[in-house]
Amino acid sequence: MEEFGQLTLGGISVGMIYAAIALSLVLIWRATRILNYAQGGMAMFTTYVALLVIKHTGSYWAGFAVALAAGLVLGAVIERLVIRPAENKPPLNAIIITIGLLVFLEGLAGIIYGGQFRSFPAAFSIDGLHIGSVALGISANDVFVALAVLAAALLLGAGFRYTSAGLQMRAAAFSPPVARLLGVRVGRMLTLGWALAGLIGALAGVLVSPSTFLYPNSMDSIFVLGFTAAVIGGLDSPVGAVAGGLILGVALSYVGGYLGSDLVNLFGLAALTLVLMVRPSGLFSPAATRQV
Repeated sequence: MEEFGQLTLGGISVGMIYAAIALSLVLIWRATRILNYAQGGMAMFTTYVALLVIKHTGSYWAGFAVALAAGLVLGAVIERLVIRPAENKPPLNAIIITIGLLVFLEGLAGIIYGGQFRSFPAAFSIDGLHIGSVALGISANDVFVALAVLAAALLLGAGFRYTSAGLQMRAAAFSPPVARLLGVRVGRMLTLGWALAGLIGALAGVLVSPSTFLYPNSMDSIFVLGFTAAVIGGLDSPVGAVAGGLILGVALSYVGGYLGSDLVNLFGLAALTLVLMVRPSGLFSPAATRQV
């Protein structure tokens, strides 16, 4: 029973990382109907920026803040300079662009920072927490990771529902022509969506890197599992992105704990395939109604 509790709490912590990547993908999908395959590369690049700041200032929180700001700027710049020219073109164009962008970012990181594995500091202690003599299987840093992603998700949810910018972003994603007639600057809203997605991706990169090594391809596997979480939750659902991340994280934790770590990636791929076969719109997207 103790092992089950440890695996559950550990899965929640890892699942929140998947949820952050899934949430960034959902933001862009809702705004532009584009799957950003470069999201992991963007997160990796901003994490390198954070590491540079930490080494020069000695402050984790300075690096954390700069990474988020860099993600915000990087997302906006990419939308303006790279994605905007592909607007109103065949959807395959944008997909190829994001794949090319991923290759470019990973290659550029290798040129600038080298290909060696680098350690990344944690915000808080990585020593396991205990209640009395019972080990919880998580650390103070794991708690911080879960709370940080949850706070980001709640802020985004509240922003979409209660702020003018959030309502305009929803309108621009739902029907750009109608939104333009109502005075919404659709292009600006799309840029904002990419900027916020860049920020959330940067958050995921900074939070996951203490438990992995940082190198140019370090976010590839995290992106695949984050994409799986987004599909499980439904690409149109921010709440589903968080729920999908938690479901996947806990499930993979059980697989790794009881069946062996070698099966984790295989199970993640099987989960993605199963959801695409049974419910392609995701578990938390409203079912489509059939018109008779």
